[in-house]
Amino acid sequence: EQKQRDACLKWLANFHAKHININQQQSSSLWQVGTYWHLDTRPDELNALADVPLKKQAKYIDRLLKECPYQTLVHGDAKLANFCFDLESENAAAVDFQYVGHGCAMKDVALFMSSAIRPQDCQEYEQKVLDIYFQHLKDALAHYQPHLSFDDVEAAWRPMFYVAWADFQRFVKGWSPEHWKINSYTEQLTQMVIQPLEKAK
Repeated sequence: EQKQRDACLKWLANFHAKHININQQQSSSLWQVGTYWHLDTRPDELNALADVPLKKQAKYIDRLLKECPYQTLVHGDAKLANFCFDLESENAAAVDFQYVGHGCAMKDVALFMSSAIRPQDCQEYEQKVLDIYFQHLKDALAHYQPHLSFDDVEAAWRPMFYVAWADFQRFVKGWSPEHWKINSYTEQLTQMVIQPLEKAK
């Protein structure tokens, strides 16, 4: 299980590193914004959302993700079920590329964690998952984008993990308010994003 998670994070890190700042013309056949839950495509879920503070900040959260430096391509549905593995579970390959498009890499990492780690364990594993991902990203950047500073990319992306998950929470709470992916961890994480935004108003 741990080996499979690591293999998925390695695949994501390499996919993201390879496509940072990809030319729009090169990717014209892909979605302008990757993922199946992004705000522009989910007005019904936003209207149904009963969490008023999250609803009020939804557009700003979406903007933070769109303006995050080092935009790349995201897989868009990077759940554990969309990866397959070699016999030793040391290498992963992704399938189901229907939601690939531009975006902040942390959208994939947040969705992956929501599918690969039990809610009651997320708090404990959060930093470990991020550390593993960014270690793989460091190696991948050195290979694909040696002109970029890993420290700069990490500084831009790491805080967006919480923003990306708050964005996903907005979709899930509007789509299925009783869903198991809404739990004390995701509520606490979303509050971490929303409260500073509310105070800044």
